[in-house]
Amino acid sequence: MEFILDNLWLVSLIASVIALVFVAMQAKKVLAEDEGTDLMKRISQNVRKGAGAFLRRQYKTVGIFFACMVVIICVMAALGLLTWYVPFAFLTGGLFSGLSGFIGMKIATNSNARTAAAAQKSLNKGLRVAFSAGTVMGFTVVGLGLLDISIWYALLTKAFHETLEVTTATMITFGMGASSMALFARVGGGIFTKAADVGADLVGKVEAGIPEDDPRNPAAIADNVGDNVGDVAGMGADLYESYVGSILSTCALGVVAFNGIPDVKAINAVALPLIMAAVGVICSLIGSFLVKTKENATQKALLSALSRGTNFSAIVTAVLSLLAVLWLLPGHFGVYLAILAGLVAGVAIGKVTEYYTSDTYKPTQNLSESSKTGTATLIISGLSLGMMSTLLPILIVGAAVIVAYFCAQIGADKNSTLGLYGISISAVGMLSTLGITLATDAYGPVADNAGGIAEMAGLPEEVRERTDALDSLGNTTAATGKGFAIGSAALTALALIANFAEKMETNGASYSLSLMDPCVLVGIFIGAMLPFLFSAMTMSAVGRAAQSVVVEVRRQFKEIKGLLEGKPGVEADYAKCVDLCSKSSLKEMVAPAIVGIASPIIVGVILGGSGVIGLLCGATASGFIMAVFMSNSGGAWDNAKKYIEAGHFGGKGSENHKAAVVGDTIGDPFKDTSGPSINILIKLMSMVSIVFAGLIAKCNWF
Repeated sequence: MEFILDNLWLVSLIASVIALVFVAMQAKKVLAEDEGTDLMKRISQNVRKGAGAFLRRQYKTVGIFFACMVVIICVMAALGLLTWYVPFAFLTGGLFSGLSGFIGMKIATNSNARTAAAAQKSLNKGLRVAFSAGTVMGFTVVGLGLLDISIWYALLTKAFHETLEVTTATMITFGMGASSMALFARVGGGIFTKAADVGADLVGKVEAGIPEDDPRNPAAIADNVGDNVGDVAGMGADLYESYVGSILSTCALGVVAFNGIPDVKAINAVALPLIMAAVGVICSLIGSFLVKTKENATQKALLSALSRGTNFSAIVTAVLSLLAVLWLLPGHFGVYLAILAGLVAGVAIGKVTEYYTSDTYKPTQNLSESSKTGTATLIISGLSLGMMSTLLPILIVGAAVIVAYFCAQIGADKNSTLGLYGISISAVGMLSTLGITLATDAYGPVADNAGGIAEMAGLPEEVRERTDALDSLGNTTAATGKGFAIGSAALTALALIANFAEKMETNGASYSLSLMDPCVLVGIFIGAMLPFLFSAMTMSAVGRAAQSVVVEVRRQFKEIKGLLEGKPGVEADYAKCVDLCSKSSLKEMVAPAIVGIASPIIVGVILGGSGVIGLLCGATASGFIMAVFMSNSGGAWDNAKKYIEAGHFGGKGSENHKAAVVGDTIGDPFKDTSGPSINILIKLMSMVSIVFAGLIAKCNWF
């Protein structure tokens, strides 16, 4: 035991290597599959080229931001407000977060045609190829996350001989780099993908009456590119920062919580989340082999196929986590109950999300039926569905917080920090099987692209039916993945608030938690408003970008003779729409990111630590609700459209279908731009607060 505790970096490094070796094996397996006809290869290459070009331009823009932030952090370090480790930690956090998304995007754009080709053979074959591509994304995130943690832990403890307190306090700061990159990736990619999607749908499906992903539509390639830069690259960066943020906040709280407790060393509390993450990697890896289905499977059967892998991973992780707690924290069995609370909450949120967004259940079916009375009633029903869907997740997370907080204190004197450690470790429990959970999420965009390629390449109708079934399943799993991310964000944000409060104490600054303190109250109001302001900015950005795409698609239909009629040899100018989306998204992503970064600093300088704590609490509460509402409304609208396209309530081309397309168009920025970005926003603000705690402690008006 002593050897393991003295070399914790080896534990996470070994788990990281296992995950990354599995990534290499899965990538090799996917790339060995047949890519289909020459036309399919050409379409896939166009998507791959567009996605790669966008990411290169995006990373150049983000690079300028990172350079400016490093200068600011270095100035703070020179003034003694931070250690000199922080600028480098900030950079590595951003680098690994971006790299996670980039690798996932590369394999996804190489898997879309292969999935379409596999779907020609059978539904199960298509599912296996798409899911294998998803596992590359999932295990890349956990592998690189643990690699980053391993490197820093080894450097700080072995090379620089820093104390455990300094080590964990430093490591948590690379979460700011990861969160910053994630926000740019999610917002920029989300604006791109939804501008293309909305533009393609409004002109192609609603005005021209042509099918989705029809090769005549100039925005078709941009739409498929957007699936990768938003739902893969953006999602990878997003979940990377969620994963490392939960682990590092738990490590930092563990040092504070168990210092002075006679029967357990603080190093044991730091070891627990790292060992849980390692166990989760192994369990997820095994669970990934259990995902398979039969031909002509229903949506329920397809969901069961994916659930088989995720449920196995969660159950085995729960059992092994018990052994880890009994070994590392004897006499603190309550910590295991906290872990269990997180695991159960994650599964429960996933099931609730599935219920509200899958077309196998009544809510989405009823939403489809509401199209019979027009677009307005479908939109009203979708909004109400999203609002209603917030109830159970709030109760689930609330119950998890209560259970985790009080159970972690069992067997010890009342210790609020120990309770906060319980909340934080419950977030680790929720994300411990992220490898397979994210695989089920990342598989969705691959299946969506496969459907687009099947349509554009003119494959038989039965192939499109299979890819549509996989795509519809992907909408549900994507919504479930967002539910996990949002739920873990709420738990992690609470732990990060506690870390900020501890930082204020370390810097000798006072703060208040009383609701009678006007600084706290004002901070709460400002924080509660920020997710609304952020959502307004990102949705407006999608609207402006989509308008340019709509104008361009209409222009091409009008000016390129024979395009809409589908004359042989007449091809749309796909590159123009890709370029429009790229320019718009890169321009529009900066302002929302600045809001998230600047808000806690400005509030801190004016209202002090009390105002910042209020800000973070208000943003966490309203942001969690807003994110669930937007993600579930958008997912339900999308699947309601697909339910109608499957032959219900009039089928494709009917008035009901046109109403559903409009609902889906509104839901697109809900579920793929604003909603999933909010959970990054609330964690980024917490991370910024921690990094700038020294400045806030020294320079504030109140």
